[in-house]
Amino acid sequence: MKILADFLNTQDVEKSGIYIHLKCSVEEAKMLRYIVKKYVEGQDDVLVFQLLQDLYTHTNYEYLDNLQSVKNLLELGWLHQQSFTPIKIADVTPLELLNGAVGLTSSFFKLLQDGSLDLDLPEVKPYADHLEYLQDQFFRIELYQKMSVIRQNVHEHSVGIDRLQNKLQLLEKRIEERVAQTDEELVLDRFFKQKKMNNHEQVIFIALLREEYSSTDISLREMNTLIDLISLDEYERIKNRSLLEDGSNLIENNIIDYEEMLNPFGGISRAFYIVDEVLQSIIHPQKTKKVTRLKLNALIEEQDIFELVEPDTSLEDVVLNLKTRETLENLMKQVDKEVVARLVKWGIKNKKSGIDARIIFYGAAGTGKTMTAYSLAKSLKRQVLAFDCSKILSMYVGESEKNVRKIFDTFYELTEKTKTEPILLLNEADQFLGARSSGNITGSDQMHNQMQNIFLEQIENFRGMLIATTNLLENIDVAFSRRFNYKIEFKKPDFEQRIELWEKMLPAEAPYEEDFDKTKLAEYSLTGGQINLIIKNTAYKVAVKDEPIFLMQDFISEIDREKSGSFDSEKSMGFLNK
Repeated sequence: MKILADFLNTQDVEKSGIYIHLKCSVEEAKMLRYIVKKYVEGQDDVLVFQLLQDLYTHTNYEYLDNLQSVKNLLELGWLHQQSFTPIKIADVTPLELLNGAVGLTSSFFKLLQDGSLDLDLPEVKPYADHLEYLQDQFFRIELYQKMSVIRQNVHEHSVGIDRLQNKLQLLEKRIEERVAQTDEELVLDRFFKQKKMNNHEQVIFIALLREEYSSTDISLREMNTLIDLISLDEYERIKNRSLLEDGSNLIENNIIDYEEMLNPFGGISRAFYIVDEVLQSIIHPQKTKKVTRLKLNALIEEQDIFELVEPDTSLEDVVLNLKTRETLENLMKQVDKEVVARLVKWGIKNKKSGIDARIIFYGAAGTGKTMTAYSLAKSLKRQVLAFDCSKILSMYVGESEKNVRKIFDTFYELTEKTKTEPILLLNEADQFLGARSSGNITGSDQMHNQMQNIFLEQIENFRGMLIATTNLLENIDVAFSRRFNYKIEFKKPDFEQRIELWEKMLPAEAPYEEDFDKTKLAEYSLTGGQINLIIKNTAYKVAVKDEPIFLMQDFISEIDREKSGSFDSEKSMGFLNK
């Protein structure tokens, strides 16, 4: 406490031991001493107008001339504002500070405690191992973080930034010198050179690596946080976004990847992480086993169960009932970073696991169940492994029970080999989900019950995200219903939704007759699937005309055929006759 006592007791503040480190005027140092006195007397913060009135003449408001000095101390990082709504100091006028309160920062307390803000830099000597090297690199990230905080709260060119920048440059030079003196090749340094990573890419990588070691609540994983870490101003923030976008060196070369998360304001944010194979090679360099990253599309041809779907529509492209959309948006919030952090903290969820959900989409044919499943996958940045459940009996006669298990075993095998989390889509799952037979049952019934029991077991233990589609929920066995944590109904579209469906599906470049009115088409009670089929069939008819113009009557004729069920072979598309 000698440094504190010296600062308080020295009559001439310029002669106090810490004055040389303050980089401020004498008057500003006197303000700091006043606030320190209040602090040791038990007062954490000080009202600015009281500070000025106690130190300066106030008969003609002369004390207002010293408001700029208060702002200077805030910019230097010796004071901070006591405010519920943090404001960037650079954007505040001195007069706005008058009725606010200020307090001493942790940097100033450190100065009072140690007499200096000099950071202990590592001694220049060879690294003993890669962990010692990592320790210096993590210290480097700590300095980048401190600089980022100051930039956000003060401005890009404050004295505090300059001081930290000098220390950072010294540290980075010290790291280079130590690497040069180290005979043994360091894993991380070698990795940077192999991947030809520039300084900014290295900082991003080390920041994510530090998160793996510290197990924090993804504080450095978000895109904007990482960009702020390496950007001095707004121009650099815009330029540096390219480092974390698709096609960048870090993502294209499978060094890092990201999960898209729904934030509380409805937008999508990205949380980044180091790809497992890379992470293991850095954390456990002694394990030389090479892990090859496989792609789903490379493996899908080797099996005959699943169709791999790369969705091209998101939830924003789908016309849905408002209640259905609300349920799906709540499901999306499972990947919100705050929700994930809570579930990890409570021990409900593993740190890197994605959505755990078993979902039933039910409703009439043509209401968009399958399209919505694909669109949900696109919004979650997932691929889809789709299986047509109606084929289970015809494909595997006599072996249905065995092959139900094979569906799930193959799914797990594919996800494990590719280190991905695709969505498992079970289309037309009615026969799996229907009520099991009881009483006097035939051999066929017994086989069907056994198949359902195995399916029930697999659903109970499923890991990941599964969507099953069915037309009729009331026929579902109660045991299955309990094991699905989301049951989402797809209702037939109302008039307004039908207008939106016609607008989305009608060919934009096609010629229409004068006074063509799609609202008249929307008066017919049709599902989205029916509208899509009617438009396609109408287009085929119009395209062969000498004058290929879409007429209202063309659509009405196709609607009448659909409503009367006279499409013949087209009915194999699976749309209901209504």
